[in-house]
Amino acid sequence: MVGFVLRRIAVSILVLLAASFIMYVLSANSGNPLEDLQGSNDPNRDQLIAARIAALDLDVPPVLRYFLWLGGAAQCLIPFVGSCDLGTTISNAPVTSILPAAMVSTLQLVTVAFVVAIVLGVAVGIVTALRQYSGFDFGVTLVSFFLYSLPSFLIAVLLKEFMAIGFNDFLVSATSIPPLVIVLITVISAVVWQAMIGGNVRRRLIVAGISGAATAALLVYFDLADWFRNPGFGPVGLFILIAGTVVLTTALIAGLENRRALIVAGINGAIAYISYFALQGLFDISSLGTLIILGIAALAVGIITGLVLGGNDRGQAARIGAIVAFVTSSLVVLDRFMQSWPAYVNSPRIGGRPIATVGASTPGFTGDVWLSGIDSFTHLLLPTIALLLISFAGYTRYARSGLLEVMNQDYIRTARAKGLGERTVVMRHALRNMLIPIVTLIATDIGALLGGAVITERVFAISGMGQLFVSSILRTDVNPVMGYFLIIAVTAILFNFLADLAYAALDPRVRVAA
Repeated sequence: MVGFVLRRIAVSILVLLAASFIMYVLSANSGNPLEDLQGSNDPNRDQLIAARIAALDLDVPPVLRYFLWLGGAAQCLIPFVGSCDLGTTISNAPVTSILPAAMVSTLQLVTVAFVVAIVLGVAVGIVTALRQYSGFDFGVTLVSFFLYSLPSFLIAVLLKEFMAIGFNDFLVSATSIPPLVIVLITVISAVVWQAMIGGNVRRRLIVAGISGAATAALLVYFDLADWFRNPGFGPVGLFILIAGTVVLTTALIAGLENRRALIVAGINGAIAYISYFALQGLFDISSLGTLIILGIAALAVGIITGLVLGGNDRGQAARIGAIVAFVTSSLVVLDRFMQSWPAYVNSPRIGGRPIATVGASTPGFTGDVWLSGIDSFTHLLLPTIALLLISFAGYTRYARSGLLEVMNQDYIRTARAKGLGERTVVMRHALRNMLIPIVTLIATDIGALLGGAVITERVFAISGMGQLFVSSILRTDVNPVMGYFLIIAVTAILFNFLADLAYAALDPRVRVAA
């Protein structure tokens, strides 16, 4: 293992040096960084040109200038050597001061979309593989290819028109949900659920009836309670959601017949429900740090209860406890965010139209962690959905094809021949190996996502990594381009290395040897 790690580090350094040299030379020769000053009528134009040449070492050939940049960049990668120096921009701002802000904006934009796309994509891909050639499979395939083929700017424009403007108009107009919308959503829900569950005609009709009735009842309740203006789970709704999380998580991972796993999940669900009442006072004075500490504590409790009460399969029980603790505590925090929704919507800076179409935050808006969180949510909602829809399509197809390939392997047939249930075969034997191509895709996607969604950032006026890269290239501002490149390259190398290690964890046939 040590030899493998050292070998990978050595190769990564060589690749990084070669790629950065090519990137620097190409960027430096892509344009004239003095063009704006040379065309200026400013009386002190010559002095400005001389100052820029001196600040950016433009009198040094690009090939030699690269090594000057490399000397400062090496200090960023090697701790305790010196202060990190990536040079300055054309505007004479240190690159190390503008990169963090751009990176934070990009991380806020892509993180949720990335995680949700993986979870939903893998889940839907698994269901379509298990329902191969069914109506649900064909429907998801059609939707996936349709979303994958849509340009991101078109998705962004449609979201602005129908989700932002339409929803804001709905809140301002104070009208109820149109009956036609309720009927349409009810029918879609019934069709999707019966196709996903499958079975004979009788079973499909029962599933369609239950899911349709539940959807219609929920929408009518939302309408009568004016839920979209005063959202919240409440004690009853939160109890139902926590109970559903406990049962569903246990059923998928261990099976409801596993008493110990069900007890672990139930204990963590009960702790979350009690916390809903006990922590309201603390929530009122909480900061982001408080929420992070509470989240870590919830995960720790979930893992510990699983290890203590898990019996012979402590690892599985610990996973169930951690998942239930994370999901249920997230529901409690989400309910507290929703309690602050009316105050946010009625704020003078918002004016009753909360869903934003541009920017990462409302100018001049201030508030506690709950109001600030809602403000970030309303600004990042549309770009997150735009990125999610495109990424979701790819992960769905990879998950489906990966599971179909694994389900035809000899060890799956052996597991079935031994009498194992279908849930055990899929969740404990097939799922791990199915994730190998997903891990590869994730490793390559992370670098691209950190590079910024250039089109999405431009449409929604978000100053992220993509915007920084494009604006720097247009001005032939080499140092920000190289700072951007350094972050993306190091991230891509790191996560590809982690992907290699993950292969050995997912597939016991893979070994990382020196």
